Amino acid sequence: MKFENTPTGVEMTEERRQIVQSVKALCDRFDDSYWLDKDRRHEFPFEFHAAMAEAGWLGLTMPEAYGGAGMGVTEAALVAQTVANSAGAIAACSAFHINLFGPHPIVLYGTEEQKQRFLPPLIAGKQKLAFGVTEPDAGLDTSRITTRAVREGDRYIVNGQKVWTTTAQHADKILLLTRTTPREEVRRKTDGLTLFFTDLNRDYIEVREIEKLGRAAVDSNATFYHDLPVPVEDRIGEEGEGFRLLLDSLNPERILVGAECVGVGRRSLYKAAEYAAERNVFGRPIGQNQSIQHPLAESWMKLEAADLMVWHAARLYDSGQPCGAQANASKFLAADAAFEACDRAVRTHGGFGYAKEYHVERYLREIMLPRIAPVSREMILNYVSERVLGLPKSY
Repeated sequence: MKFENTPTGVEMTEERRQIVQSVKALCDRFDDSYWLDKDRRHEFPFEFHAAMAEAGWLGLTMPEAYGGAGMGVTEAALVAQTVANSAGAIAACSAFHINLFGPHPIVLYGTEEQKQRFLPPLIAGKQKLAFGVTEPDAGLDTSRITTRAVREGDRYIVNGQKVWTTTAQHADKILLLTRTTPREEVRRKTDGLTLFFTDLNRDYIEVREIEKLGRAAVDSNATFYHDLPVPVEDRIGEEGEGFRLLLDSLNPERILVGAECVGVGRRSLYKAAEYAAERNVFGRPIGQNQSIQHPLAESWMKLEAADLMVWHAARLYDSGQPCGAQANASKFLAADAAFEACDRAVRTHGGFGYAKEYHVERYLREIMLPRIAPVSREMILNYVSERVLGLPKSY
C-alpha cells in the first residue's frame, strides 16, 4: 500500500501542489535511518537544514525584497505538514519552522535597516535563530518574566535566565524578550516588556542543554545571561512594547503546529495500517481483526477533522480575519488526534512497536511535545471558554 499526505480542506492550486511535491522530494532524501541516527546521537540535522535553505524554504513567509517568497500561513502550513509527514517528523520541523513566523516581529515592526541586516542571513540559512521568551518561574504567564534589560547609553545590559530555548547550541541570533520596566511600575502587567534581536554571544550567555524525552536531534536549552551587552539598534519596536509585538506570531505558530501534528499522525497511522496488512498471526493478517481496524479508522477520521480546522484557521489568517479561536482549536485537535494515532501505531506493532528499528516509537516520543507546547491544552480550553463562550476568567 502507498499512502500520501493529502490536505483535506485547502484549495490546492498548481503552485501549492508544486510546493508539496518539491518539499516531499527533498524530505525523501532524508529517510528514517538518517533521522534515527540523529536521534541516537543527539546531533542537529545540519544537512537537512542546509537543503531546506538551498531550496529557499527558510524564507517562504518573508518579504521578497529581502530574498523571501512573501507567501502566507497556508503555504507555510503546507510545507510544515509535508515535512512532518516525512521520516523527520517533529524533529525535522523544529530544525527550521522558527524561520517561518519567528522573525515576524522584525518583518512587521523592524526598521528598514534592521530588515536589511537581519532577514537575508536567516533566509539564506547562514544564521540560525533561537527564541528566548519562556522562563522557569514564569511559564505561560509571560508578564512575570524577570530577565532584565537596563539601558546604559547606546546599549542595554541584560541579566536573567530563559528555558526551553530551542537550537541555542547552534544558533547565531536570539529573539529575546526582556523586562525593561519592573512589573510593579506598569499600568498593565504586559507593559514594560522589550524585544531584541541580537547576537547569541556566548561570552555573556551560558547555554546548557536539557536532556529530554524526544526530539533529541534538535536541542532544547536553559540559557543564562550575564551582563549581555545589546546595542540599542538591536531593539525591535519601541521600549516596553515587546509583548504586543509577539502577539502577531502566536496564531501562525498554532496553525503551523496543528499542520505538523496532522502530518506526523498520518505517517504513524499509515505505518500501522501497512504493518497490520502484512503481519500474520494465527494464520491471518492482524488487520483483518476489527480490534485493530476500528481504532485506526477512528484515528483517520479524527485527523481528517483536525486537518479541516487547520486550513480553516489558515484561511482566516491569510484573509486578515480574526482567527484566535480557530488557530488554538486547530493545535488542540490536531495534537490530540496525532498523539492517539501515534500511540495506536505503536500498539498495532505490538512488541516491535517498542523497537527503534520500526520508528513508530520515535514518532510517539516526538508527538508528546505539541500537546504541551507552545501552549498547553488547558490554556487553549481557557481561551475558548472565555473568548468564545463568554465565561468568566478562571485564573
